[in-house]
Amino acid sequence: MAADEASANQIAENYAALLERDYVYPETGKRYAAAIRSGIAAGRYASLTGEALGQAIDRDVNAVSPDGHLRVRAPEAAAAPAAPAPGGAAPARRPPKVPVEQAGWIAPGIAFVRFNVFPMDAAATAEAAKFMADHADAKAIIFDIRTHNGGGLDQMDVIFPWLFAEPTRLVTMATRESVDARGGSPIDGLASMRLVKGDAGMVAREHWATPNADKRLRDAKVYVLTSGASASAAEHFSLAMKHTGRGTLVGAPTAGANHFGTGEDLGGGYGAFIPVGRTYDPATGKDWEGDGVQPDIAVPPAEALVRVLTDLGVAPGEAKKLSDAHMPSWPMERRRPRVAK
Repeated sequence: MAADEASANQIAENYAALLERDYVYPETGKRYAAAIRSGIAAGRYASLTGEALGQAIDRDVNAVSPDGHLRVRAPEAAAAPAAPAPGGAAPARRPPKVPVEQAGWIAPGIAFVRFNVFPMDAAATAEAAKFMADHADAKAIIFDIRTHNGGGLDQMDVIFPWLFAEPTRLVTMATRESVDARGGSPIDGLASMRLVKGDAGMVAREHWATPNADKRLRDAKVYVLTSGASASAAEHFSLAMKHTGRGTLVGAPTAGANHFGTGEDLGGGYGAFIPVGRTYDPATGKDWEGDGVQPDIAVPPAEALVRVLTDLGVAPGEAKKLSDAHMPSWPMERRRPRVAK
């Protein structure tokens, strides 16, 4: 596909140029670009197509500095499962993740909801808002983000107003200044963001929760189930709960994919996500890239719901039965191994 629609080298150069121009850390962006251009000069990409091309570029980029969001995405046709052998079964292709699953009462007074993604989707936002309103009498809410891959702020911004009694600073998000100046920040203009003074070369905004008029959930216990697959916006949600002390994280450290950004077209059907900013704890200045957000109660992700339910007074046998009925169908493991710093 690359040979027909755009040369492999041009796809690689397009990626190098975007990383050099927009990557959250300018010097690292230059090093990424230099590594890709070295690969072009050495002829490492010219004969490659499909997933093989993306993987070759990814190897060169990650050898410079791993980033949980950096991955070249091959055209959909190139990434499709191979055709079955004669007489063999057709290869299974999983449907896209449903944003919201199993929202409801899991036990008397205990509400449960699983978010697999925070999409830019009005229907998913309305579903999140309805869940909060329908369960406003809960004594505890369990947010299961063990299979949550990321997204935006829309669903968070209809959840947080129920949980805080005072206007509360959640996290800080800093965008590369050059990107922000040309209107490329994905968080510019959001009502929940407040512009503040940031580091040189960065435009900083704080994400705030503003309470609504309904006080019923202000004192409800909040639990967040995490795993190594909880990535990006799921980690934003986790850090907001942890930093403010409003929720208890139960499970495993999250994926360690911190940097936010936008998707870009590389040509020939290839695409990539270009990180243009980072999210961090406003009290410490630290983000979670590579390390993940650490749980308050560390248990294997598959056991996290049992632990929470028993802590809330559900009998162990019943907690196990409920956990089995609410077990995620998607993997709860980190997509990439952790890299030693």
